[in-house]
Order: sequence, then structure tokens, then C-alpha cells
Amino acid sequence: MNKMILPPDVEFHEDISLLIHRPRGLLNRAAINKIISVIGELEFTLKKPFNRFLDTVAADAVDLNLEYIRRVSLYRRRVYGNRPPIKTAILATDSTVAEYGRLHASLTQGSPINVRVFQDRKEAAKWLSVPVERLTAEAAGSETTLDKSIKKRKGTSRQ
Repeated sequence: MNKMILPPDVEFHEDISLLIHRPRGLLNRAAINKIISVIGELEFTLKKPFNRFLDTVAADAVDLNLEYIRRVSLYRRRVYGNRPPIKTAILATDSTVAEYGRLHASLTQGSPINVRVFQDRKEAAKWLSVPVERLTAEAAGSETTLDKSIKKRKGTSRQ
């Protein structure tokens, strides 16, 4: 695999080892399944840990339930296994999303996946040890492609 195309609502910043997902509109099973798939592909491709930032501010509706969140959390916990610790910061201004985020955090507790829910972007940035500017939508487009790192690992450098 020479190139990984990320969905439009996903960014990867290799320089700070951070995946950012900004779901827009309806946050449902399809959206969650898509980001889980992207995370799995990146974990397999990169072979090194990276943190995650879920910016749910642009999600204007939620169609999920507690049982689904429970299954996703346990699945991620099992699949991630005993890899190095990572952080997942969830920016949630919607009370339902915040509740689901707290459930995810409690179900991944004791695993290498450390999840916290934030209402303030600055606090999330501080916890992730990244500049807050990198978490804003305006930062999109800077160092978000994986071409360079994947080519470096494969020993190719097509331009």
C-alpha cells in the first residue's frame, strides 16, 4: 500500500502523531464504523502509537445507543491489545455525545486506551500535549497525508 486516502472528515498529523476526526451532520453507526476502520488501517500501516482527537462540534444529530458504544469500546480494547498507551480526547458539547464518551472512557479504563471527554478545546490540547491551533478546523491540510511516511517505510520516493 503506497498511499492511504483518508475520508474528508479525517486528518492525520504525523509530526505530532495525532489523528483528528471531525464528523459532520449525523453521528451514527456508519460514521463510527468508518473511523474504527481508518484507525485500524493506520495502526496496521504505521506500527507506532498515535493519539486521537474526536471533534464532535459539527455533529448536529446523534443516532447511537449505549449497547453499541459498549460493543465498540470492548472491541477496540480487545483489538488494541497490549500496545503502547494512547490518548483519545473527545470534544463534546452535546450532552448525549458526552455521555457516550464517558461510557467509552469507563469501558476502556485499565487498557492502554486512555479516553477523556472535554467541553473545552484548549483543555483537550493541553491533555494531548499539542498546540490548540492544531485542533482547530482551520489547521486542516497541514501534514495530513501519509504518503511521505508510508513511502519512507517502503523505501520508495515517487513525487
